[in-house]
Amino acid sequence: MILSVVKVFIPAVLSFFIGIATTPFLTDFFYRHKLWKRRPRSIERTEEWKDQLSPDFKKIHDREKELSTPRVGGIIIWLSVLITIILLYLNGIIFKTDLSLKLNFLSKNQTILPLIALFFGSIIGLFDDLLQIYGDATIHADGLSRKYRIWIILLIASVSAWWFFFKLGSFSTHIPFVGDIDLGLFFIPFFILVMLGVFSGSVIDGIDGLAGGVMASIFGAYMVIAFMQSQIDIAAFCAVVIGGILAFLWFNIPPARFIMGETGMLGLTVTISIVAFLTKQVLVLPIIAFPLLATSLSSSIQMFSKKYFKKKVFLVAPLHHHFEALGWPSYKVTMRYWIISIICAMLGIMFALVG
Repeated sequence: MILSVVKVFIPAVLSFFIGIATTPFLTDFFYRHKLWKRRPRSIERTEEWKDQLSPDFKKIHDREKELSTPRVGGIIIWLSVLITIILLYLNGIIFKTDLSLKLNFLSKNQTILPLIALFFGSIIGLFDDLLQIYGDATIHADGLSRKYRIWIILLIASVSAWWFFFKLGSFSTHIPFVGDIDLGLFFIPFFILVMLGVFSGSVIDGIDGLAGGVMASIFGAYMVIAFMQSQIDIAAFCAVVIGGILAFLWFNIPPARFIMGETGMLGLTVTISIVAFLTKQVLVLPIIAFPLLATSLSSSIQMFSKKYFKKKVFLVAPLHHHFEALGWPSYKVTMRYWIISIICAMLGIMFALVG
């Protein structure tokens, strides 16, 4: 038990300090190369864009800050994770002591797939961010279109589902208070739908520190669940991700030095989906990730209502911007989201372990 605790927390602490140590160099690089959104080249388009915004959105949306803050801060998270895993892997190969071998949590059945998903998801997200930075601002102002993003998630989800079904022989999930249920071939479309649903919650990245705190709570919940289910490698992986997120948050507390961007959110959302399936606790994910779910639903409800009823349900969507439009300071929105995230994480852990 003691060695298992050490295996989880030492990598997490190492990831945090690697993130803290590398961030000043990365920040200097971000600002030196001006890795933020470009201003639209057409002044007329800029004015047209402004006119189309609602007064509530204009009130809370700081366009000037967006055009002067690097948007690739998520690099800090996945780079910290990657460096930590490589160092611990090499440490196990070189020294071969009981402790060094124990600290290496890279395993085929538990951590290879989420690591690959984190890396490739983050790289694709980085491409999306760079498109917003270096692409034509009148065409690629928001990076890849929603259609292309959905196709990318479908591809990642399909490959991951195939790996689960044919390589890991895993096609069941756990229903709290009922037990494991065999989904058969339905496991593949179910997996794809879950990953799409979680990714839709990435719209939560809109206020300094908001997304990082929420994602840290979600990974923290699955760290506890995996540990209690004796999936120590998964628990260690989640802990390392938390370490990277906390390093990011150290510099993202208002006023933020950078935005997480798609390179952070895309990688994290696809990874937590895979972790949920690896622990077979995917049905508690809506509880644990309720802030993501609520934020995603608020955008969908707003679009549906505006299209079919010609009226808005929220002052501004997603939900966190609605609270800002009501007059809540951004830091109050962030802190209350964090609190709700922690409560949801505890509830999810309870249902996963008791059920």
